[in-house]
Amino acid sequence: MQPTQFTDAVEAISSNQESYDSGAYYFLKDALDFTVRRVMESNDGKHRHVAASELLVGFRDFAIQEFGPMASTMMTEWGINTCSDIGSMVFELITEGVFGKQDSDTREDFSEIFPLIESLEAPFSPSKQLTN
Repeated sequence: MQPTQFTDAVEAISSNQESYDSGAYYFLKDALDFTVRRVMESNDGKHRHVAASELLVGFRDFAIQEFGPMASTMMTEWGINTCSDIGSMVFELITEGVFGKQDSDTREDFSEIFPLIESLEAPFSPSKQLTN
């Protein structure tokens, strides 16, 4: 995937809709790269297709790594509030030809696997335990 091709795809998507900030697509690409590296590490260095659930977990983990306690704020700023939002972005990039998919991949694979914003906030929430 050439950087110019990806940039052109993001510009085309952004000109057709205003749901997600263009920065969100670049972050998604980086999160996919992060997830692919993680999958390869657990697969003896071999590349394989990344499932939607793996991408969602990788996206969440990468957001927490990159933005820390501001991860949920950043995603909200970009218009990403749910796992389905990530799926919509993935399929927009598939339509533009910069992401690939298998015949079995669907948008529904991204349907609320977990509450995205809550999962981004959870590592930074104070313990709810009361001390006496």
